[in-house]
Amino acid sequence: MPITMKVVARRVLTPQIVEFTLGSVDGAELPSYEPGAHITVETPSGAMRRYSLIGAGEHSDSYVIAVKREPRSRGGSTSMHDKAEIGRELAVEPPENNFPLKQAPRYLLIAGGIGVTPIYSMASKLSLEGRDFEVIYCSRSAVDAAYLEEMRQAFGRRLHVHHDGGDPDKAYDFWDHFAEIRNMHVYCCGPKPMMEAIRSVSGHWPEGRVNFEDFKPVEVIRADDVPFEVELARSGRIITVPADKSILEAAREAGVKTTSSCESGTCGSCKCRLLAGEADHRDMVLMDEEKHDFVMICVSRVKSGGLVIDL
Repeated sequence: MPITMKVVARRVLTPQIVEFTLGSVDGAELPSYEPGAHITVETPSGAMRRYSLIGAGEHSDSYVIAVKREPRSRGGSTSMHDKAEIGRELAVEPPENNFPLKQAPRYLLIAGGIGVTPIYSMASKLSLEGRDFEVIYCSRSAVDAAYLEEMRQAFGRRLHVHHDGGDPDKAYDFWDHFAEIRNMHVYCCGPKPMMEAIRSVSGHWPEGRVNFEDFKPVEVIRADDVPFEVELARSGRIITVPADKSILEAAREAGVKTTSSCESGTCGSCKCRLLAGEADHRDMVLMDEEKHDFVMICVSRVKSGGLVIDL
């Protein structure tokens, strides 16, 4: 069940990243969490978004998240920056952890951009426990690197920082870290190009040694997407889905009550019966035998024409 929380503090970390501290409305103790955990927040726009929790998990009276204003935001991050002021109440799902730290003799933690949030939490936990770890933190510039000075003070020589100035030719070269298989676990969170680079140089490592966190496993919106129409069978109402919106977002903006959680095609909460039309399935949930009868409205679209769904 969602927890009603309120924004009790805001802190600007970079020109595009704001930290939010969320407290319990009634003062009740919050569910505990471990580094790597995230919460799903119903943002002021109504969009559900996942954010990694900051901290080693030792406090249970508040949750801290950092939100980057995405340049092509479909409502979630923009509404957090513009409308989640101190005192604003938000519905928050209890913490989940798909990126947990495993026991290992050594750790290499790699962060890129806003992907620093779970990595910072992991490093804090490992530091408290006196464990052997190093952190590689990649960003465009020092100005764009959230928590940089705090991490420098906390981790000292264990933190290695690289700024590429936005030039792909100056991206960090990870090969030296992966050429030889080492007795350690690696945790990576960052933009897609960085994750792909690490996957390409770590393919010879044993399964389970190199771990990735990615809240955008599918492309919800693609450059060649076009508008289409969806008929809502229960009311007969027809809504237009713009090229830059999902079915779920278009329905929400039209005032239609929907159920959702991840809004990234991974949880199955928004599963709807497909009554007519050929869906362009983009989720990671439906089995092949289900795709004729169901559609995940948070990410999937239409191959041609329109759709009729049981909503």
